[in-house]
Amino acid sequence: MVVKLSDTFTISVGDTELVSVDFTQHLDEGELLTGTPTAVSPSVDLTTANLQLNTVSYLGADGVTVPIGHAVQFSVTSIVAATYTIPVVVSTDATIARTFVRAIDLTFA
Repeated sequence: MVVKLSDTFTISVGDTELVSVDFTQHLDEGELLTGTPTAVSPSVDLTTANLQLNTVSYLGADGVTVPIGHAVQFSVTSIVAATYTIPVVVSTDATIARTFVRAIDLTFA
């Protein structure tokens, strides 16, 4: 079973939005995300694109700065009103590398 993160996003149908998934709480001190993350669309009605690790710090929804290399970012769009659960997979640069498999919910209304 995939761990579902509490991050929930609500987006208008037809909009293209940037989604950022913050892994800061899952990382050890000094550890960064690395490699090429994946976020697989569960439906042909949902498009994910431009997957990358954050290359600049940003202010998260909770008002806390997310450091470089602590988040997975990608754009999403849907032509159908629905809630999608998207698995996000990313690795770390730890001496014994770790891989996180987490899920987020996206609601298009």
